[in-house]
Amino acid sequence: MDPRSERPLIVQSDRSLLLEVGGPAYAACRDAVAPFAELVKSPEYVHTYRISPLSVWNAAASGMDADEMVDVLQRFSRFDLPSNVVRDIRDLHGRYGRLRLVKAPEGQEGLRLEADDEVLLDQVLASPLTRDYVSAVEASDAAPDGAGNGATIPRSLAVTTGHRGELKRSLVRLGWPVDDLAGYVDGAPLAIRLADELPGGRPFGLRGYQHEAVERFHRDGSLSGGSGVVVLPCGAGKTVVGLGAMSRVGRRTLVLTTSHTAVRQWHRELVEKTNLTEEDVGEYTGEVKEIRPVTISTYQMLTWRKRKTDEFPHLDLLCQGDWGLIVYDEVHLLPAPVFRMTADIQATRRLGLTATLVREDGHEEDVFSLIGPKRYELPWKVLEREGWIAEARCVEVRLALEPEDRKRYALVDRRAQFRIAAENPRKHEALERLLSRYVGERVLIIGQYLDQLQKVARQLDVPLITGRTPREERIERYAAFASGEAPVLVVSKVGNFAIDLPEARVIVQISGTFGSRQEEAQRLGRVLRPKADGGGAWFYTLVSEETLEQDFAQHRQLFLTEQGYAYQILGDEELVEHAATAPQEAARR
Repeated sequence: MDPRSERPLIVQSDRSLLLEVGGPAYAACRDAVAPFAELVKSPEYVHTYRISPLSVWNAAASGMDADEMVDVLQRFSRFDLPSNVVRDIRDLHGRYGRLRLVKAPEGQEGLRLEADDEVLLDQVLASPLTRDYVSAVEASDAAPDGAGNGATIPRSLAVTTGHRGELKRSLVRLGWPVDDLAGYVDGAPLAIRLADELPGGRPFGLRGYQHEAVERFHRDGSLSGGSGVVVLPCGAGKTVVGLGAMSRVGRRTLVLTTSHTAVRQWHRELVEKTNLTEEDVGEYTGEVKEIRPVTISTYQMLTWRKRKTDEFPHLDLLCQGDWGLIVYDEVHLLPAPVFRMTADIQATRRLGLTATLVREDGHEEDVFSLIGPKRYELPWKVLEREGWIAEARCVEVRLALEPEDRKRYALVDRRAQFRIAAENPRKHEALERLLSRYVGERVLIIGQYLDQLQKVARQLDVPLITGRTPREERIERYAAFASGEAPVLVVSKVGNFAIDLPEARVIVQISGTFGSRQEEAQRLGRVLRPKADGGGAWFYTLVSEETLEQDFAQHRQLFLTEQGYAYQILGDEELVEHAATAPQEAARR
């Protein structure tokens, strides 16, 4: 038998990869292709990946070369590789960095876009995507480079400094991602260092992968460092990576995040885990507007305006404060107005932090060009095996609609169908069964629709947190949940992000935002922080079978499937048996 017949991967000429699930080499192949290929779909037995320009360029920016990518495909492929795929990988990889953005020669203003290929610069100068941002400069056909070795200065185009971001974005769309070597403004100095121990005397320091992430971002202060994205799962300490980057850069820093709760968490982490004092850390929110050496604000604050026709009054914060670093927390949620302003502040170092680079609006290219390429990523399952995040099991519970609801479902449009499926009354019965399995455990119930959440909270007589919950009340309810005083908590979409609840063991998703992969990942992240008893976590999704909700659920699960999570499917009868299983099983895991 041909030994290649046991290999799990089929590489097709359209750059799609078919990966058979379940074989002995499946997990190794999945982890090997993930850095340079995107998961497209993941049904039970065969997962489909796609090699795209952006996936190759992100891998190139992180230091992976084309030979490594081809070697992975050859090692796992059942058949000979299509020659065009090998050629495409080498071509796409070779495009990254052929164009370089540098400072203008001494004594001249602005930037220069340079290349060794004169025809490539002609293409940039002629393209309607880029020609408004560049202009011709007199070429030096054989000008010495000053080193006395007879080398020549590459031909270049003039770039207005204010067009740095727009040019980078347009070059990605043109198919020629630029290597930005133009450097950054220093920003005001800030002597920030990480603490050696936490309150209570616990030792503190960067974990190995956190230190590596910081170094990959900073690159010893070289021109190729100082901008980019770090991708780590929830619970793996992305905030600590941000603190490490701030310490490494040593400059005034603006932190942008998703909510007031996240602002408070960043504030607490900064004071507890660095030498900064309360006077060094400011909050710029609807309640207080402090601009201090480290200032924390929200995307909502920057994009607030009274009317749609008004300007954004707080966007100027991005340009105030003499920042040397801007940290974009949950960068995959960056709103369009902040993208636009980020295009104007390319001279400031930028760090993006996220659990997933998936954007449902398809703007991954803007993250790449305006924040920076992916500098570091670590698979979720690797961190799980090493004990840095909790082991988690994912379960989808499929529930039938009642006959009268099926009739209503058949007669309405798609949006109304989704709402009917999401609010299936049988989910309440399933929820009670699951809670009977986890008596005494901390369980987070999360959903999309306020009416549904309010009904669940009343039915179970447990606290509810929504966007309308006053801040102080919200803090009290989170604290009661964390302490175990109120072990079951119902939350709306505000619970998708920035809840620091280390002891939450179970999350039950009763409704979600259509097919949002990023939301699925963030919700699982609410229970991934390591448990004091070393036990595992459970992530349940309640879905109405034979409806749009079931279809959307499969799309929601794509990103987590790529990370190695498998979904167990339970029906009504299986749920009864599952709920009767001893709840201690989760703790034993």
